[in-house]
Amino acid sequence: MTSSLSADTKDALARELPDAQHCRVALLAGLGVYGVNRRGAFVTHRNAVARLFRSLVRVRGDAAPAIDARSRAHRAPSFSIAAPDIADPMARRPTGKCDRLIEARAAFLACGSLAAGTHGYHLEFVVGDLQRAERLALMLRTAGREPKRMERKGRIVLYYKDFDAIADVLGSIGAFAAVLHLEDVRALRETKNRIHRLVNTEAANLERTAAAAASQQQTIHFLSSAYGLPNLSRPLREIAELRLAHPEESLAELGRRCNPEIGKPTVNSRLVSLAKLERKLRARPAGQGGRRRVR
Repeated sequence: MTSSLSADTKDALARELPDAQHCRVALLAGLGVYGVNRRGAFVTHRNAVARLFRSLVRVRGDAAPAIDARSRAHRAPSFSIAAPDIADPMARRPTGKCDRLIEARAAFLACGSLAAGTHGYHLEFVVGDLQRAERLALMLRTAGREPKRMERKGRIVLYYKDFDAIADVLGSIGAFAAVLHLEDVRALRETKNRIHRLVNTEAANLERTAAAAASQQQTIHFLSSAYGLPNLSRPLREIAELRLAHPEESLAELGRRCNPEIGKPTVNSRLVSLAKLERKLRARPAGQGGRRRVR
């Protein structure tokens, strides 16, 4: 099974056991708050997180509990650890910033998920009740970012969609590899978007050039029939013949073919003169003759 960004981030965090004893206590307490169910068991889909919980219990001095692994068809395996003696410390919120960030890390390990898909970036925490949601929101505000909130299937979801907010939260809980990965994803997306904009701009320019060239050819064909190209002045006749001979070239390219060479504004001025002559001839009453050389 292909590993996801969320799974990789959890596995990386689960391998980092805090050095300070108070941080380990806060991490175990946080896993208990957000990961222990009503039957007194800590449940997770990541083996690394299960092993982390087991290690923290051992560090506390208790006997290492057994990990019960279960797997269902077409579903991620589930790891359960009996933890009836780990009380839910809802009444004791950590006061220090370090311990609050450690609890936020525990919340991500227990009930968080991270994604960077085609629809954008998404970091969320799914908790079972309002009390835990309020507690977790306090921990996340320590990172300097207020989470958004919604309900899904009777559970409360705290989430972020802004890239900078997600990077701040992940950096605060120590998920630096995930931040670097998201930076790579954003850089790649921005590069692709820039390329798409350039391609679209170039395509639009080519389309406008082709449409203008087609209109110019129609003008010249009309003048050839109704007026006669030999009756045009030499500069106008030259640019008209070049446009007919090179229908796909730009004005600058046509200017380089003139003798002597002229710039793009001069080419455009001559083509405008041809268009004015066309409009004048089309507005002339039927049967009115006479041809006069146009400069």
